[in-house]
Amino acid sequence: MSDEEALFHWRKTPFYDLAASADRERNRKLAPGKVSYTMFRIINYTDICQVECNFCSFMKTPQSGGGYTLTIDQVLEKTRQAWEKDYRQVFFQGGVNPEIPFDYYTKALSSMKARFPGIHIRAFSPVEIREFSRMTGRPVEAVLKDLIDAGLDSFPGAGAEILTARMRSILSANKTSPDQWYEIMTAALKCGLKASTNIVWGSVETDEEIIAHLAMIRRLQDETGNVLSFVPWTFQQQTKNFQTRHVPSHEYLKMVSLARLYLDNIDHIEVSLLVKGRQVGELALYCGADDINSPVYEENVLRSYGLASEAECVEFIEQAGFTPIRRSFNFTYGEKS
Repeated sequence: MSDEEALFHWRKTPFYDLAASADRERNRKLAPGKVSYTMFRIINYTDICQVECNFCSFMKTPQSGGGYTLTIDQVLEKTRQAWEKDYRQVFFQGGVNPEIPFDYYTKALSSMKARFPGIHIRAFSPVEIREFSRMTGRPVEAVLKDLIDAGLDSFPGAGAEILTARMRSILSANKTSPDQWYEIMTAALKCGLKASTNIVWGSVETDEEIIAHLAMIRRLQDETGNVLSFVPWTFQQQTKNFQTRHVPSHEYLKMVSLARLYLDNIDHIEVSLLVKGRQVGELALYCGADDINSPVYEENVLRSYGLASEAECVEFIEQAGFTPIRRSFNFTYGEKS
């Protein structure tokens, strides 16, 4: 599908027609009738952040005098809690806190691995990696190697939102530019890390900017081959400084469908149950999605409508008419890690 065709379908094609095509493509590419889920704990190591995204209510500025930074012992305690509840994966991420030295991050990773050797750690984001490179004065590739050696297993394409210069200026003047985001993602994936990618829309982005974002994701996969999945998210109204709009359910489902068809080089499309809830999530499984991106243990940034346990995931998938399969962050099926 060309960019021009994608723009036409986004604007003109009824979502149910696009959904039917996406469902056929999903069943052609992947095992029909099976839907995966994963179990992971989010550990937000700090809420102090100098990037100051306009849409984020989680962060505290370094000048505010508030906020927190977890100690390594606190990180390990959160990991232990997850491990004992059979969550064998950790999503380790936080604000860009200029007071945290780089060895905090390598020590956190290595300590988690030493205490829980089977844990899978997906961590950081392009903007965090950029700051690590700046604080150490070392190339991005060297920083990534240090983190991998310490225990980093995979990498999220977080902080993408909408990858155009105009939208980046609206989101935050301190975020990575589209080119910086792309370069750091490329470096991470060429280091051998697997990654997830996303889009967040529902603000003042244009249709053309949505397609430009998808085009950058598809190009990233063409260049690296290590993008495992793509998940559509919508903005939540968290602050007075950022304009959001209501994204109707059919528009969300249309995005899921378009992602399946346009991102022909990415195998897995995840539906964000955490943001969109059960009813939309169930429909999305018939619009090209093959994974529910749940359950999540300890979500601090977003208002969650997701599932709270493995039993709920299994029940949800079965009631939707599919066979549930537990997966790892790297889409290894039937395994704990």
